Amino acid sequence: MGTLLPKMPAQTLYVTVHRDELRRLKEERDQLQQQVAQLSLLLQQAQNPEAPAHV
Repeated sequence: MGTLLPKMPAQTLYVTVHRDELRRLKEERDQLQQQVAQLSLLLQQAQNPEAPAHV
């Protein structure tokens, strides 16, 4: 007979994110969203140059 190993229960891995890291990630996300909005506006203005600028 072979060696019997006890069946291990399924394991769930948890990731701990520190509050300061979470705050930094939120700030980075907000900054990136602002950049996307600005670039989208610039792209829209470039595609439609007769539209008035809203800067």
